[in-house]
Amino acid sequence: MPDVVGIRFKSCGKIYDFDVNGIDIKKGDSVVVESDFGLSIGRVITGRHFIESPERDLKKVIRIVTDEDIKAVEENRKLEKEARDFCVERVMARGLQMKLVGTEATLDRKRIIFYFTADGRIDFRELVKDLAARFKTRIEMRQIGVRDEAKLIGGLGVCGRELCCNTFLTSFEPVSIRMAKKQELVLNVGKLSGLCGRLMCCLRYEYDGDMESISSDDELPIESEEVHEEKAGSGISAVLSKLEQSDATEESIETPPQPQSEQPEPEQPKSEQTEHRHKKFRHKRRHFRR
Repeated sequence: MPDVVGIRFKSCGKIYDFDVNGIDIKKGDSVVVESDFGLSIGRVITGRHFIESPERDLKKVIRIVTDEDIKAVEENRKLEKEARDFCVERVMARGLQMKLVGTEATLDRKRIIFYFTADGRIDFRELVKDLAARFKTRIEMRQIGVRDEAKLIGGLGVCGRELCCNTFLTSFEPVSIRMAKKQELVLNVGKLSGLCGRLMCCLRYEYDGDMESISSDDELPIESEEVHEEKAGSGISAVLSKLEQSDATEESIETPPQPQSEQPEPEQPKSEQTEHRHKKFRHKRRHFRR
């Protein structure tokens, strides 16, 4: 049973277990650990506890943060800003349809991670060559979603407070338009969507229904910036119409259509049709002469 502590790397990120490695650590300390990306600095969130059978091999805590580590972090901030500016320049020069959100460098500078958003898959192989030639280190491009972008950048919601995902939410749960309908909220795209363009996460707070029936298919679809507002409104209208149709089928039973008693008129021969058109044309011509 290894002695572990829970460490978080970002303000409201996930908590990961690390082996104490015989170091005297308490809750609230900043420590240097060996993560999957390299040396990183995290904060101890949960105190010492034991795990009988961990699912994977746990990384170890190397040391408590020193003054040299703090200076290295300040130097990395300058490197991250330089890497961001250079990456934006190369993205524009190569005409890549992607938006750079942020950069992150490990404590030992063995890896620089670039976070970006895009509508589809991007061929950034040439971009990685430019970045590797400039910074002489390992480059990793990571594509994130719009919710992760809002969590990383932050901002103010329609309530006037900071975003929940940037304050205390550690993971994103599916949010459905059915939640807003059951709470009798106005089904308006401008009032239900957050800064990320998705349904607001706070719709789950006062929803007391069955969470297992909620799926991501009912979420508000994302529209690109080039799409007009009319198209953005049609996305939620399609979801609402689908929801109304499903509710209607549950409440009522459709009656089969009644057969029509009237029989269609038989088609006239082509000769009679042409003669009728000629008579109609001659009648109009006489009326025009008069």
